[in-house]
Amino acid sequence: MMDEEHHPALLGRRILIVEDEPMIALTIEEMLSEAGCRVAGTATQISDALRLIAEGGIDGAVLDVNLGAEKIDPVADELARLGCPFIFTTGYGAPGVPHAHVRQGIVQKPFRSADLANTLARAFPRPA
Repeated sequence: MMDEEHHPALLGRRILIVEDEPMIALTIEEMLSEAGCRVAGTATQISDALRLIAEGGIDGAVLDVNLGAEKIDPVADELARLGCPFIFTTGYGAPGVPHAHVRQGIVQKPFRSADLANTLARAFPRPA
């Protein structure tokens, strides 16, 4: 891995991945690592994601819109309440995103590493 691959706004950021498809979760982990992030954890269920958020140590998150039959809304709501940046990944486009969070970044599946990194980087506030 070369430093040129790292995204400056993401270096060292601890990112939670909430994704129920193991191969997609692994791919996202690799993409985040290439961008300079550290994976803070991976959750496949809403309850696991909420537990990891409560434990702390998360700078941001990448959320799949649907975890099986569960909608991601409770996780997005909690991250928003805490002021923790997050983005969505979805195969359904913007209509599948929770209404309360339509202004968050969205990456349409399938996506490229650069799309994920750029969208996530935009979720973080810019330094003054």
